[in-house]
Amino acid sequence: MHCIAKTEYRYEKLTWPEINEAVEQEQICVVPVGAIEQHGHHLPLDMDVLAPTKIPRSVGRTMPDKMLVLPTVSYGYTAHVMDFPGTINIDFDHFIQHVLDITRSLAYHGFKKIILLNGHGSNMPNLDLVARRTNLETTAECIALPWWMLLTVDKTFLPRWRESKTPGGCAHAGELETAMYLYLDGDHVRRDLNKSEIASHNFESEFNWVDLFAAGIAPITTWTSTYTQSGVCGESELATAEKGQEAFEEAVKQFGRLVLFFHGRPKSSRVDHHVRTPDMPMPWGLQSRG
Repeated sequence: MHCIAKTEYRYEKLTWPEINEAVEQEQICVVPVGAIEQHGHHLPLDMDVLAPTKIPRSVGRTMPDKMLVLPTVSYGYTAHVMDFPGTINIDFDHFIQHVLDITRSLAYHGFKKIILLNGHGSNMPNLDLVARRTNLETTAECIALPWWMLLTVDKTFLPRWRESKTPGGCAHAGELETAMYLYLDGDHVRRDLNKSEIASHNFESEFNWVDLFAAGIAPITTWTSTYTQSGVCGESELATAEKGQEAFEEAVKQFGRLVLFFHGRPKSSRVDHHVRTPDMPMPWGLQSRG
């Protein structure tokens, strides 16, 4: 009998018996996570949804027997951006609980490995907690990462790809995000309104600066409107569709490698060093398993 779960990478297109097949095949579940928020005058609000959705779907088509891609969590934690119209914020506690409910559901059904692929920087502290709690509260293992960090695996890629100033040229709506959007959905980029702007905090101190790939040791995370007038934080005018294609293909390649690594990695074994087995749940009210 033909096994649909080996050829269909889209989680929502399977039936419940096919989900059981996917569990038996030990497939990894990938949850894209983004946000709806302003990205300057030139990029649409869905930039942070577009990339983390397209990357795993592209990989899923090539290895549907090893991974399933879930529907994207499209709304994220964007409270600091609310001075710019259009931004939709999900309170951090609601956001954490929402994504955690997804990972817990996957673990309950028997999936053992989950990847949260993020497209919005301020989601990361929250997704880190989701991944940690998934690892401690369920029998599944969970990884959370932003898609742009896939471009740092090959140490030669960014030095030859990047033209913008370091730091600050490759931040919010800057060189990289604009290039990706130009490649993935260029018809919706307002090219005539594309204007670079480096966030003002990048000129203040060696302690307080932010780029997609690094930050100062003491960055001040506050209202976005305090450090950019247009909403852009980077040299967006350096972006091209060709550069976007190159970045997308590199991200897809490295995400495929991550899936293969995670798929074949043995589960870590927990060791309890108590002289007596604890006879109560964890002190913070969570029952660790596995």
